[in-house]
This record gives sequence, structure tokens and C-alpha cells, in this order.
Amino acid sequence: MQFTAAQIADLLQGTVEGDPAATVTRLSKIEEGGSGSLSFLSNPAYTQYVYGTTASVVIIGKDFPLTAPVKTTLVRVADAQGAFAKVLEMYDQVMRNKKGVSPQAVISDGATHGTDCYIGPLAFIGENARIGNNVKIYPQVYIGDNVSIGDNTTIYAGVKIYSDCVVGKDCIIHSGTVIGSDGFRFATGPDGGQKVPQIGNVVLEDKVEIGANCAIDRATLGSTILRKGVKFDNLIHIAHNVEVGENTYYAAGGVVAGSTKIGKNCMFSGQVGIIGHLKIADGTIIAAQSGISKNTKAGESYMGSPAWEASKYRKNYIHFRNLDKLVERVSELEKKG
Repeated sequence: MQFTAAQIADLLQGTVEGDPAATVTRLSKIEEGGSGSLSFLSNPAYTQYVYGTTASVVIIGKDFPLTAPVKTTLVRVADAQGAFAKVLEMYDQVMRNKKGVSPQAVISDGATHGTDCYIGPLAFIGENARIGNNVKIYPQVYIGDNVSIGDNTTIYAGVKIYSDCVVGKDCIIHSGTVIGSDGFRFATGPDGGQKVPQIGNVVLEDKVEIGANCAIDRATLGSTILRKGVKFDNLIHIAHNVEVGENTYYAAGGVVAGSTKIGKNCMFSGQVGIIGHLKIADGTIIAAQSGISKNTKAGESYMGSPAWEASKYRKNYIHFRNLDKLVERVSELEKKG
């Protein structure tokens, strides 16, 4: 990738201060910039670095004040952080613009794929799988029989997608994740647990992103569903027949037990655990390491394990921190009594 300051300004609808022919071939943080690199400045705390940076081009807000001359070429834009994010997205697309089917890939009978796809070495595509256009399937990916994958989806190395699962358009699934493994369900009896067959599937709607080493279990019957725009961090387990609503975000280390229904626009911090058969209302916010054992109310925040409404938890936590003093006072009163 090689661009001039003038081309970057044109792309970002900005203006050049300095050399419009200054060329960049890579991206960098402003404090680590060097010749040929492109960086940005939006946080005033990093202003000191712009005066000494050797980055060839720096993206900066059009009204960002500078108090001394700079050696670098500036591209002034309305929103420096947003503009740099656009550059990062473009760079990412260029780096991931792989195409072609490796001769070391295995594509089973009846499987189909669209145009401009990439299927890497040692990838396996099962019978009657349907792969859309511009799909990227990296090496050592397993796609089971009858799986459907929508256009513009990227599946990174080592992902396993079991049979009959559905992945929508514009999805991203990171390495090590398993989609469609069996739900954890056994019929207990005097002779021990008897496995209940899991014959449902997993459905990921459009624009879902799943981090590395997640496990999304297939339903006993029907579907485990991640609705449009769901975003998962790494190391998240979703049990059988769970449904996660649109645009819900879940940070690393979370666990959701079977048949729980999560609403849309929820935000869960790291290591949140949710027991089975609950209803998590739209807009619920849950603090890190909380354990949810009851249904939630729309738009409420929760924390603690077992979790309470955050406002009540904070008030009670003040008393908890003073519990030792209260015990001492009671002990003194008992001695006097």
C-alpha cells in the first residue's frame, strides 16, 4: 500500500499542510512514527509528539491548535480519529483481499461457492455447503455439510462450523471458534446420564463478529441464534437454544446457560455469567464478573454475584465495607450489656 498526502486528503475530504507528494507505505502510532509512516493526532495528551515525530504524514483535526512548527506533513480533517479509523478499515481490506481456491483445499460433492472467494490450504468444505460471494475461508477451516455462509464473510484459520449451521453476510469469525458443537444436555437416571441428541443448529445473522476461541452450541431442537450486529469478544460460551438480540456486545470470558433469551442493545462486561431460561431485557448493562440469576428490566444496570441493580449494589457495598466496624460496635454493646 502506497499513498501520497494529496491522495489521503482527497480520500478523507481534508486539506494538506506541507508536502502533498509525501508518501506513506505503513501505519504507526504518532510516538513511534518513522519515515514512510502515516499516523494521527486527536488526543491533546499526545500533542508533544507531533513536534518531533518523523512520520511522513499525520492526520489531525482541522481546528487542532499547534504552538510550534512541525516537520511532518499534516492532513487536516473534520474528525481525526474517525478519519484514521477509515484508513485502518481500508488498510485491513487491502491486507485481507485474498482470492482463489488452494489446490490443497477439499471441496465436497454438491458444495458451491460464489465469485471472488478465498479458500485456503487444508480447508474442508462439506457436502452441499453453500458459500456466497467474496467469502474468505482461511487455512484449516472446517465447514460441515449443508452449512450456508453469506456474502463478504471472513472465517479465520482453524474455525470449525458444524453441519446445518447458517452464517449471514458480512460476518467475522476469529480463529479457534467452534460453531454448532453439541449442547450440554443429559437425561439423568439410575444408570447415569443419557445424552440427549442435539439436532438443531446455530444461526448467525448478518454483521455478527465472534472473537477467538468461542463456543456457540447448537440447539436441541430449533436454533441457537445470534441476531444482526451481535459482537463477541474472545472466550465466550453460548449454550443450546440461547437467543442474543440485535447489536448486543459481550466482552471476554462470558457464559450464557441454555434457553436464555437476551434482548437487543445490551452491553456485558468481561466474565459475566447468566443462568438458563432467563429473559434479559433490551438495553441491559452488566458489570464485569457479575452473575445474573433473575430476569432483568429494560435499560437497567446490574453488578455483583448474584447481581443486583447497580444503584442498590453500590449503596449496600458502602455498608459492607463498614461491616467490621459494625461488628465491633455490637460486640462492645454486648459486653456492656
